[in-house]
Amino acid sequence: MNLAILKSEARAVAKRQSDRLQAAIDGNRDLTAEEEAEDAKDTAELARMTKQIQRAETLLASTSALGLEPPVATPTGTVPATAKPGLDNGGFSNVAEFAQAVRFANPAAGQNFKMDDRLAAPTNVVTEGGDSAGSFLVPAEFRQEIVDLVFADETDPLLTLIDPDPTASNRVVGLGDETTPWGTSGIQARWRVEAQQMTPSETGLTPRETKLNELYAFVLATEELLQDAPRIADLLTRKAAAAIRWKAADAFMWGDGIEKPLGFMASDALVSVAKEGSQTADTIVPKNVAKMYSRLINPGQGVWLANSDIMPTLMDFTSANGQLIWHSDYTEAPGGRLLGRPVYWTEHSKTVGDRGDLVFFNPKGYEAFKKQNGITFADSIHLYFDYNIRAFRWIFRIGGQPVLSAPVNPASGAATKSHFVALADRA
Repeated sequence: MNLAILKSEARAVAKRQSDRLQAAIDGNRDLTAEEEAEDAKDTAELARMTKQIQRAETLLASTSALGLEPPVATPTGTVPATAKPGLDNGGFSNVAEFAQAVRFANPAAGQNFKMDDRLAAPTNVVTEGGDSAGSFLVPAEFRQEIVDLVFADETDPLLTLIDPDPTASNRVVGLGDETTPWGTSGIQARWRVEAQQMTPSETGLTPRETKLNELYAFVLATEELLQDAPRIADLLTRKAAAAIRWKAADAFMWGDGIEKPLGFMASDALVSVAKEGSQTADTIVPKNVAKMYSRLINPGQGVWLANSDIMPTLMDFTSANGQLIWHSDYTEAPGGRLLGRPVYWTEHSKTVGDRGDLVFFNPKGYEAFKKQNGITFADSIHLYFDYNIRAFRWIFRIGGQPVLSAPVNPASGAATKSHFVALADRA
């Protein structure tokens, strides 16, 4: 079975459903009859795939723990079992089995020393620095599994909303355009009197560079843990991926730009809305929300990022004439809808009263990049034997920064606008 391919196909189905629903939301409409039929078909397909994935993961964990070879299904009419579908797994059923093989591949393992033939095959697994260094490159399928968990898992909304673009370079140089159609710089349109000479305008583009910084996970595991194959698989995939995902997403929001992405909360493009004159400390009032909505560029594309601490406050939000401002539309938004836009709970947001407890965010205003294929060649696994512990290391390159360097002036009015609007401290 190729679990990585099955997961990839399941994510593709889920993304189709998400894109279909977002198109309807953006168009302020319900799904068409044709879309409803397609969505029902995708729902059934995703449920089937989810069951297969759960069964496969349970089977792989059980067989690894018992030291057995998991069954490999070969559908009728497909290529022979000797052919490798999709990414190369080096002949290993899962990452835990690979780690166990490397564990016994060094003479320091004592009487348990045994070089697995699959490690010695150059077409399957490439060694880094030779066996004496105790280092082997993780097979491609298992490296991709980590990448998928980091960039495709939806437990953290920030990386899902921003979705970094892949690039082969460590630096991305582009052209920034911070002009507006109504401003006095950039491309202009003018009325012309007959026979009058045309006045040219300049593009107003400025070079901007985004550096992809290194983000790594370096994990130590004891000999006892290494003897427990299912726990190794969990450590080397879900736990490491979750830590990397958290750190990257947190940098997109709060990073200072020094050897890490520049977060929108730390950038000069952020708009801060002050509290009301009579507002008490550590509160959020409906007028805060209205002012934040009015300051976002294209609020129809915006989402609310919030700490779940503010949930009791949202449930009481009503307008001056008693209309609900917040709606508990959990089917399309995990935190309901505030002024018609989805609310996403995230631990990256601060607690009630601190700047960042509620942010109105337009994902189109943040530009991010990840290294092509997600991981550099250094996404290798290093098992050291001299301290009876092992070390696992992954290195990613990822970068990002806001599209704007500062808020822009509106066509009318004095209040500037941005892709990022936060409430100021309410101490």
